[in-house]
Amino acid sequence: MKSLNNFNDTELYLNRELTWLAFNQRVLHEADDARTPLLERVKFLAIVSNNLDEFFMKRIGGLKQQIAAGVHTPTVDGRTPNQQLAECRALIAAIQEDQERIFAELMSALEQHDIRLTAVNQLPSDAQERLRDHFRTNIFPMLTPLAMDPAHPFPFISNLALNLLVTLRYPGGSETYMARVKVPISKDVSKRLIPVNGSNTFVTLDDLVVNNLDMLFPGMEIERCALFRVTRNAIVEPDAEAANDLLEMIETELRERHFAPIVRLEVQAGMDPVHRGMLAAELGLNEEDVYEVAGLIAKRDLFELASLDIPELRDRPHRPCDHPLLANDRRNIFHVIRENGPLLLQHPYESFATTVERFLSTAARDPKVLAIKMTLYRTSAGPILDALIEAARNGKQVAVLVELKARFDEAANIGWARRLESEGIHVTYGVLGLKTHSKLIFVVRRDYSQLRRYYHIGTGNYHAVTAKQYTDFGLLGCDEDIGQDLTELFNYLTGYSPPPSYRKILAAPYTLKRGILHKIQREIDLHQQQGGGLIQMKMNALEDPDIIRALYKASRAGVKIDLIVRDTCRLRPGLPGISETIRVVSIVGRFLEHGRILYFRNGGNEEYYIGSADMMRRNLESRVEVLAPVERTELRQELRLILDVQFADYRSAWDLQSDGTYIQRCSDDPNAKGAQETLIGVAEKRLAAAAKHKEKTLRSRLLSHFEHRLSQQ
Repeated sequence: MKSLNNFNDTELYLNRELTWLAFNQRVLHEADDARTPLLERVKFLAIVSNNLDEFFMKRIGGLKQQIAAGVHTPTVDGRTPNQQLAECRALIAAIQEDQERIFAELMSALEQHDIRLTAVNQLPSDAQERLRDHFRTNIFPMLTPLAMDPAHPFPFISNLALNLLVTLRYPGGSETYMARVKVPISKDVSKRLIPVNGSNTFVTLDDLVVNNLDMLFPGMEIERCALFRVTRNAIVEPDAEAANDLLEMIETELRERHFAPIVRLEVQAGMDPVHRGMLAAELGLNEEDVYEVAGLIAKRDLFELASLDIPELRDRPHRPCDHPLLANDRRNIFHVIRENGPLLLQHPYESFATTVERFLSTAARDPKVLAIKMTLYRTSAGPILDALIEAARNGKQVAVLVELKARFDEAANIGWARRLESEGIHVTYGVLGLKTHSKLIFVVRRDYSQLRRYYHIGTGNYHAVTAKQYTDFGLLGCDEDIGQDLTELFNYLTGYSPPPSYRKILAAPYTLKRGILHKIQREIDLHQQQGGGLIQMKMNALEDPDIIRALYKASRAGVKIDLIVRDTCRLRPGLPGISETIRVVSIVGRFLEHGRILYFRNGGNEEYYIGSADMMRRNLESRVEVLAPVERTELRQELRLILDVQFADYRSAWDLQSDGTYIQRCSDDPNAKGAQETLIGVAEKRLAAAAKHKEKTLRSRLLSHFEHRLSQQ
């Protein structure tokens, strides 16, 4: 290290893009791990493919834009855009090589269970004929071959669509012709994988098209055919100042994204080098932007295979439990919250439907509820939107902030916004220049002779599907100070000026980052006075340089720092004299880790927070985010148990090394459970204990058990 006192030294920081790719290597390891059920391994392979698509659209696209604009400014880790792009390409090539190996191994393993992905020409003739009839009836009418010659310009190629480059000649002729055929994969036409005779043998739609090209080009000789696919830049930023209407601006962005520059060309292995070069030239790409795929192109379509209903090849089915205080209490949920104090929700271990959806649907129907305010970042059709519409129809004041710039959900959010407006709901789009990423429901209810404010503050989106797939936290409460804070926050979101401070919540972009930095410094001061300093944080990403510098400073002072960081992490733990007291753990399991927890020992006066913000500059400075304190002792114990379980994980946990590599923890017990499986069991035990009024005893026993396990590490 150049200097122990210079926290700006580039050697102290890892690269954002490379650490995100490293996360996908950990996800890919789940596809390679024989302990993972076979169809779940297929799912993880599909997840990595989907993630890489988004990485090219967002991150590679952004790097290419910087390069085109002549940006040479290095990042905090000292890399220029060109250097980052080169290193990303090298790491992506390594990931792709692993993908191909794992794909071949999984296909072989699936065959042992009579699940096959085969070629059409390897099927018996009768099966081929039935598929040809299916093609003639259901696929052929949707195909449009486009010639490519001086009279027919090179066609437009859609983002992530599969295409066939077909080379033809007339019988006996010497001149070749080329055509492009788009493979019509869509919910309205056909899935990618087509079952054969109703069995678990599948062929791909593209292979079916290839084997029936004679219908498209009757009388022509098919000389060769190869698949290709392009990925377009998803970062298109229209001029916000020139736009008269934010909705109109986002719709313009979506249209322009359709025609955005291409950042990647994937071609089938064995494509004629001349044709490969022609495609790259026509698409404006260099050779390094072309990726040859030996196996299945667009492996994200393997989600179709992973969804097969074969229980012995899947994870044990998980059915979220009811919350212990709500399971057997059919009273109005507002009465439960008011009388029992705040409730901590843990999804997907506890049901989203019987907590958050119940809270909102009750608010829609309760005659004492006067107003509902809510932020929507990502959502889905179903009870959430239905409840908002029902509330408006019941005469309640309903105001919803819809974030139109939620990446890849813009079109859906525009649709939700218009639907809500058509029902008379007041819809706003947030603060100009800031994404609203907070997860909030705010309800004003007349309790007896006074108005009381109830709320849900969460770490996850109001999306019924992801609530079963992501681990998240939520807080249902009616604390007066938090209620007043949220009143002022919503007034800011729908009006103009933000309050200078809040009573209890921390809110970005004005008080959150400053508050966290203050708490880290306070931990340093208290540790120097009395020792025992401890900071623990759970998040998706750690990228903000100011937060990292503060954590380095705390480590230098001797404060113990434990971090659970799912993917991107710029901080380097274990550096002599810099970060020796810091450890970083990443959890990869059947659910996507998505919840955020902040803990400060604070000299024994402990503080816990949950909320929507990661420790990234964009979240802390360019978004509206909310962290809320968890103050009730029993709820703090639940958060403590979650942290202890994850730090004690020896099945799904990876330890970050100071050089940026990760090492997966290993257990001598072949049946060791990961943190997520453990927490599924905890939720089930809590529900059973609550029915016997023994939840407090169970919580105490579990806490002692995991505290002991941690002390043995």
